[in-house]
Order: sequence, then structure tokens, then C-alpha cells
Amino acid sequence: MRIAVLAGGVGGARFLRGLREAFPAAEVSVIGNTADDITLYGLRVCPDLDTVMYTLGGGVHEDQGWGRADETFAVQEELAAYAVQPQWFRLGDRDIATHVVRTQMLDAGYPLSAVTEALCARWKPGVRLLPMSDERVETHVVVDDPDAEGGRRAVHFQEYWVRMHAQPSAYAIVAVGAEQSRPAPGVVEALTSADVVLLPPSNPVVSIGTILAVPGIAAALREAAAPVVGVSPIVAGAPVRGYADKVLAAIGVESSAAAVAVHYGAREHGGLLDGWLVDTRDDAQVAAVRDAGITCRAVPLLMTDVATAAALARDAVDLASGLRR
Repeated sequence: MRIAVLAGGVGGARFLRGLREAFPAAEVSVIGNTADDITLYGLRVCPDLDTVMYTLGGGVHEDQGWGRADETFAVQEELAAYAVQPQWFRLGDRDIATHVVRTQMLDAGYPLSAVTEALCARWKPGVRLLPMSDERVETHVVVDDPDAEGGRRAVHFQEYWVRMHAQPSAYAIVAVGAEQSRPAPGVVEALTSADVVLLPPSNPVVSIGTILAVPGIAAALREAAAPVVGVSPIVAGAPVRGYADKVLAAIGVESSAAAVAVHYGAREHGGLLDGWLVDTRDDAQVAAVRDAGITCRAVPLLMTDVATAAALARDAVDLASGLRR
């Protein structure tokens, strides 16, 4: 079985770990969000790609869900002693090694897709990890700033998420460079040749949304022969992790499982989804999702360990199996 997954962040990585556990023989291609990427201290950092790579490769900090296990911060402390900014984004010593290798390869002319393949040769994640694009795309968020012209300014997504903790109201989410980008090699083929396409409980705006902003990816998803099943990142009206409610509000979408499904839309009506999983606590929203033309089931969504993540992955594939196009 060939499975394609659009993924970003901790929720996507943990879902993938469960998917690999549940279907060890499956050929899994992961299209990773790269619009969270940022250059810090001269190093190119790809947080979502690295979170998938570390999680599936056994090197992630389990409590955080991101970064390296057994991490130290000697380099960061020395940078702080030199008053080098920014200090709100901390890079661990082990993690820095990954960014050094990536930056050297990018500077040597290798595309991000080739660099990611080279990094994965060490970690052996058990999936084919593909960046959404080799071109540079970065998410920016428009927030209030009384000192800026017009009273607002755009900040990099990482500054909004990490330094500001998404506290200011977001007025717009912009994937800078997306319109000029192209899918990385293998991305469209992974979608069009898959038996199942899955959207894990990743942020629908700044993870899945930015992947879909790359021209050609949403079209390939709509035209894929495989059923497309998504998993709600919203449980009982709140994000499972992070601040998805903040960025959903910026695009005018309510923070609910049904509203996110309707935002993606039914494929039979030109949208993206054939099926949608909501948590058992949101069972009352199943009817609204079905009314939108999307097959929906309520199952336990919280991934507290590999076993529960594997159960969720089986539920997603099981739903897809009944939706063969």
C-alpha cells in the first residue's frame, strides 16, 4: 500500500510514527511543510522537516515533541554572551549540527529535497520525506504595531509563534514566495500514485495550508485517484497543541472540528476531503460534516503514546478503505 501524507509539526510527526507502527509494510511518502523555515545565526533551520526526521528516527525530545533528546545549549549560551540576537529561538548543540550540514549543502548548490534525503540517510525515518518545495517559502503574520506605518506590520511566523506566543491578534497569514514556488521533485507523483492520502492533525493554516499554497499541490490532491482523509486538529473547540485557533481566526474560520472540515471542503464540491475524523467529544458535529459532503466518523484522537497514534492511523486508513474512488 502506498500512502501519501501532508505533515507539519508535532501532531504530524506523532501521527506518522503511529502510521508506521500500524502499517510497517506500507510505502509512505511525507510532504513536509517548509514555510516555517527560518535563517538564524547564518544557519537554515527547517523545524517541521526536522521534527518528522527526529521523531521517526528516535532522536526527538519526547516531552517537547520537537528538538533533540539529551540536548545541551553551550553554543546558544555563548551567543547570548556576545549579545547575538535573536535569543527567543534557542538552538541546541546537537540540533545545530543538522543545520550546519543543511546550510553547507544548500550553499554548495544542492536543492532542499536532496539535502533532506542526505540528512535522512542518517536518521532512517522509514518514510520518504519530501519538502513541499525546493524554493524558499516563509510564512509571515500581520499583527498590530502602533509604531509601524498603518499601525500593523508583518513578522516571521516563528517570531509570532515562539516569541509572541501568538498573543497579538493575527490579521493575515501570508506564505511569502509561495506563488513563485513549485512542488519539489516527487511531491506530485506521491499524491497521484498513492492508494491513500492522509491529512494528519497538523495546523490547517500554517502547516497544511502552506503546503497547499504551493501551486500544483492542491490540484494534484483534488485529481488524485486515492481517497483523501483528514484528522481534526481541533478537539472540543480547542487545538490539541499550539495556537491553531489564533490563525484560524485570522482567516475567518471557527475553531471547531466541523468548521475546519468545511474549510478544506468536500472533493465532490471542488474541495479536498473525502473523509474526516473528529474526536468522540465532537460526535455532535459529525452530522454537519456529512451535510457538507464529507464522510465523517468520531473516534479517539488524542495520541498519548505510539499505541494510540497507531490506533488513530488505522482508523484513518480504515475510513479511506471504504471511500475508494
